[in-house]
Amino acid sequence: MSTGVILGIVFGAIALVAIIIVIWAIAVYNAFVRLRNGIEEAFSTMDVYLKKRYDLIPNLVETVKGYAKHENEALTNIIAARNAAMTATDPQERMEKENVLTGTLKSLFALNESYPQLKADTHFTEMMNELRSIEDEITSSRKYYNGIVKQYNTKREVFPTSIIANWKKFEKKPLFEVDAPEERKNVKVQF
Repeated sequence: MSTGVILGIVFGAIALVAIIIVIWAIAVYNAFVRLRNGIEEAFSTMDVYLKKRYDLIPNLVETVKGYAKHENEALTNIIAARNAAMTATDPQERMEKENVLTGTLKSLFALNESYPQLKADTHFTEMMNELRSIEDEITSSRKYYNGIVKQYNTKREVFPTSIIANWKKFEKKPLFEVDAPEERKNVKVQF
């Protein structure tokens, strides 16, 4: 074989390897973009349910005020937590404020049990059922969000896709976790 043929084969092989690497890099980059867009879509979906909850809370609080006038502090805390969550500016802050709001809403559910006449109010009962439904949807959307974030974070941390992630600055995304210590405690059951 002549030197020209050998050089042609070598350069051809190098070019083929380079083309394969470029195609792989493009495919990995596109996968990251799809996952990032999926995260944004998941957060947006969750945001829709959070907005529904924000809109429902003032109506519930006003209804409770009519029956439980001395529970003003609990109701004020619920509204304050709602307003703080609504004004959060970034996803991490939003997650923290949402955890606080979820904790304060537990007092609303407790009030429901403490006031039988409130429990008998059909308008209040309908709103509480709607709130429970929204809370279930929020829980489902958090699971979906966390699932896609886990997929994205795993892809950005494993080799060799971490090379593209670091090169194109795909940052780690936060999971939507329960932060409130009381949420993690075991429930005490007494008879």
